[in-house]
Amino acid sequence: MSRAVLEVRDLVVEFRSRAARARGSTRAVAEVSLSVAEGTTFGLVGESGSGKSTLARAALGLIRPTGGGSTVNGTDVASARGSTLRRLRREAAMVFQNPVAALNPRRTAAASIAEPLRLQGLPRHEVERRVAVLLDQVGLTGGHGERMPHELSGGQCQRVGIGRALATRPALLVLDEPTSALDVSVQAQILNLLLDLKHEHGLTYLLISHDLDVIRHMSDTVGVMYRGRLVEQGPADSVLAAPSHPYTRNLLDAIPGQGRERLLGPGALATDPVDTVGAGTPATGCGFRPRCPVARATPAGSCSTTIPLLRPLNGHDVACHLAEEAGSATKRSSA
Repeated sequence: MSRAVLEVRDLVVEFRSRAARARGSTRAVAEVSLSVAEGTTFGLVGESGSGKSTLARAALGLIRPTGGGSTVNGTDVASARGSTLRRLRREAAMVFQNPVAALNPRRTAAASIAEPLRLQGLPRHEVERRVAVLLDQVGLTGGHGERMPHELSGGQCQRVGIGRALATRPALLVLDEPTSALDVSVQAQILNLLLDLKHEHGLTYLLISHDLDVIRHMSDTVGVMYRGRLVEQGPADSVLAAPSHPYTRNLLDAIPGQGRERLLGPGALATDPVDTVGAGTPATGCGFRPRCPVARATPAGSCSTTIPLLRPLNGHDVACHLAEEAGSATKRSSA
């Protein structure tokens, strides 16, 4: 079994604000644990606001978690200081959602890629050599390297961002919606570039996306997040072929051409905005209960009193008290 490059253990992230002080805190990530094996891609999927990006930033130490922790190549992220922290920053890098905003508008593409190399104290000639290699690896030329971000297309800016992330030769890349800001015609080029780089350099990816087609194309393992919790997790083939959580089923049914009946009814996701999802949900119980017809159709019980934990079912893990009943309902509706 491959060793884990990234380990997340019971991670909790809470945010406090003046507006929310009377209500306490907002829990963006709630006791999430996951493991990303060396040389694989872990796809983290869910609606906007489900906590995916917050989880990734806390796992890399970019924001401080409220509880739990994470390790990169066995190094505890929260306690890393000095040379250990500098090594950690070389071993894990991030590619951001908005490629143009992620680049310094006053630096050329080559200067942006060179920045992490200069911070390592490499001599100028070595920095220039490495930048030329990185530009070539991400499909750009020296001419592109001389341009400012506003002189590049969105896809070219994302290639620069990928080159900068690769500059320190990291073991782990966190890809935060790497194609969502790009034209459809460019998305496939960037995804295929990432796949080629992964195989060429033996990289490990944590891929964040709300697009299940992207997750399906890229991922070996999938985790589905809802309101800060993992509700389903396991091998991509298993989770996407035989989803056990009603939320995962509805995400899949929302993809055009899937040919499934919607478990939650037509337009359920579209008419339930992310910022109001679960409004009035009790502090205990399943956060998905207000949107789950299986829970609504059963007498009050564990769904309203106990937070479901991940448990094995259908070859992967699911956090649902009524997963078996939900599966039966799906089969009846498809018959």
